[in-house]
Amino acid sequence: MTVIEDLGKRAKQASRDLLSLSTAEKNQVLGASAQALLQAGETILAENAKDLALAQEHGISAVMEDRLRLTAERIEAMAEGLRQVADLQDPIGQVVQGFTNRDGLKIVQKRVPMGVIGMIFESRPNVSVDAFSLAFKTNNAIILRGGRDAIHSNKVLVGVLRQALREAGVNPDAVQLVEDPSHAVAEELMQAADYLDLLIPRGGARLIQTVKDKAKVPVIETGVGNVHIYVDQTADLDMATKIVINAKTQRPSVCNAAESLVVHQAVAGEFLPQLAQAIKDVHPVEFRADDRALALLPEAVPAQAEDFATEFLDYILSVKVVDNLEEAIEWVNTYTTHHSESIITQDIAAADGFQEQVDAAAVYVNASTRFTDGFVFGLGAEIGISTQKVHARGPMGLEALTSTKFYINGQGQIRE
Repeated sequence: MTVIEDLGKRAKQASRDLLSLSTAEKNQVLGASAQALLQAGETILAENAKDLALAQEHGISAVMEDRLRLTAERIEAMAEGLRQVADLQDPIGQVVQGFTNRDGLKIVQKRVPMGVIGMIFESRPNVSVDAFSLAFKTNNAIILRGGRDAIHSNKVLVGVLRQALREAGVNPDAVQLVEDPSHAVAEELMQAADYLDLLIPRGGARLIQTVKDKAKVPVIETGVGNVHIYVDQTADLDMATKIVINAKTQRPSVCNAAESLVVHQAVAGEFLPQLAQAIKDVHPVEFRADDRALALLPEAVPAQAEDFATEFLDYILSVKVVDNLEEAIEWVNTYTTHHSESIITQDIAAADGFQEQVDAAAVYVNASTRFTDGFVFGLGAEIGISTQKVHARGPMGLEALTSTKFYINGQGQIRE
């Protein structure tokens, strides 16, 4: 029996065991798990330090190191995320619709668990806890496969969660970790159709594409964010400056950070020098600019074609100057990864047109794209941000981890 077969069989059994848990019981376990994380704080930080040390030996960038790092505050945030999920309404058992058909059959459609969820993700160890909380609240078992760079952190976090389940009398196989970081085992998980009901990859473009190419399990794409901000000709340029700086520099390693700036030619001459000066006071950013933007940004470098399609996850921003709103929309739709896009404008018609015509899960007017987040949207912790249109789109909370089932009750009816 392979590692994945063993994990899969145990997860299948756990998913059946979880069906009997009530909302109150699940919430109690989530609260106990939050407390367990806090109590294990020193141990978690010690294991995370091992991952950080190895990453530094391998020359990790400061931005990517931030994704990997845990602190006391981040452990508290993970615990608070568990408590918040406990406070959310439980979707399991919710009636989607109910009716009596012309044959007298009483038909009710209810929300039910997916069953077993697989998740393959990179770097950020807090994902282990977020994913567990959402899967558990929806009575799903979950198999986690994190990146090699966070293996010590993920082991200790999943170990704490499993112990909390065990102490609560719940099958600890509700959450399991693939501890073998090899690509071969990851590919076996992608193809474990006998055990997984859904697979969620969360990471960079290469990971997402690999999973799409090799999976035999239904996949929800998440995370890749070539995020644009378009500064329109009627934009309040001080507002635009503040928004672009926030979206690019607050936390550049996340998927809702801005990667591409598109500017209307009517304001480019004033806006781009203003932005370049203001952003230096926050953090230096490398601008990779087209020909028209280069003339306005003396310290910029010429953009290559691939720069406009790249999720940098760094202090780098591509810049494109356009002639009108229509060109901006066409440009964004050409290079979008369907994650989050924003327009800065005082023109209501332009705002409406941008929101209607841009093909993305979240489209903003006069706001930073950094808000695309399950917690901010009121969903509690998120398991990912779907860039697809099937089943779930945007930040994925509890409801996205459910399916539905029809319950039909009759009194002896047969079909003539």
